[in-house]
Amino acid sequence: MKSIIYILLICCFAIGCNTTKPTTSNKNEISENTKLSDTVSITNDELEYEIIIIEPGFNYWLASSAKPEGFYSQQYLENRNLIYVNEWNNRVIQPQRYNPNLYEMQIDYRSGIDYGYEVNYKLYNYFIYFQLNYNQRLGPFIPRI
Repeated sequence: MKSIIYILLICCFAIGCNTTKPTTSNKNEISENTKLSDTVSITNDELEYEIIIIEPGFNYWLASSAKPEGFYSQQYLENRNLIYVNEWNNRVIQPQRYNPNLYEMQIDYRSGIDYGYEVNYKLYNYFIYFQLNYNQRLGPFIPRI
């Protein structure tokens, strides 16, 4: 049975329109394509886990601002993700206290399961992005890049 971790957030903020500019290099083209892509999907067929993140701007932020893969150990990512997921899920079940537009669905993430480095890396970076973007604090740590 395939377990799926979903993070679905629809941005309620208006996204500004850009004027059409000629592309001067291949790097700019890649940057623009990354901005347009709002969905990040990581599938690990060996472990049968998948994470889907739908968030405008996350893919661009991940490519441009996040620490590179391999910067953190998997143990570090797992420990932080457990803290962030627990707080996230607490906020989902308290819609009268926390904005239900930000915390829509619970995340099925359990300790003792090896989700693999890529899933942990992207989930951790999503939490950092989320905290910085929406001025939220999901744990005792100050979110920073």
